[in-house]
Amino acid sequence: MRKLLLIFILSLPFLSCEQIKNLWDKPVKLETEEDKTSYILGYILSKNIKQDEPNLNDRAFLQGVKDNLHNKEPVLKQEDITAINKKIEQKALSKQQKEEGEKHKMDGQKFLEENKNKEGVKVTESGLQYEVLTEGKGKAPTDTDTVEVHYRGVLIDGTEFDSSYKRNSSISFPLNGVIKGWTEGLQLMKEGAKYKFYIPPELAYGERGAGQSIPPHSTLIFEVELLKVQ
Repeated sequence: MRKLLLIFILSLPFLSCEQIKNLWDKPVKLETEEDKTSYILGYILSKNIKQDEPNLNDRAFLQGVKDNLHNKEPVLKQEDITAINKKIEQKALSKQQKEEGEKHKMDGQKFLEENKNKEGVKVTESGLQYEVLTEGKGKAPTDTDTVEVHYRGVLIDGTEFDSSYKRNSSISFPLNGVIKGWTEGLQLMKEGAKYKFYIPPELAYGERGAGQSIPPHSTLIFEVELLKVQ
């Protein structure tokens, strides 16, 4: 509802000064149920809109509401309305992503702070946390090697976003071509080892996230089995 109303608000002409003065200065009598409902809706909508668009033009706002309520067609071209609507949606999406990213960041910091004190968890200088589930006896990789692994990745709430086990297919890649947490962590392992990594966002996908599965600023948990150093 708010998006639709904003389209009218930002794309329609002004009221006259006298009309504005009357609308602002003349008190409204709230006698009927319809009067009260109208007032509450106007108050709530304007309060919510003001949070997202604090610099709205009051006159355009009122004209947009008036034209919409009286079923008048907007005076701007459809392409102008579409362009404005797109900007509104992009701005709202950017704000939402930023807020969600900050929440993921704070949740991750809290998780890592508690997790580092658990038995068996070790912390490197970079902030990478890891557990040794199974020690290996084979070759240890360098950052220029190609490795073959099996792995499972989850968010801190347990949501699984990837698993080579489920695909029943291991994966090979150059160790210097993946996220920093993997490049560092896998060099701690030897062939045959299985480790659990707790990777802060700065060693993972950071503020950009990865697709729909990994939100911005996410702390990631991986169980990784090093099968072979090639």
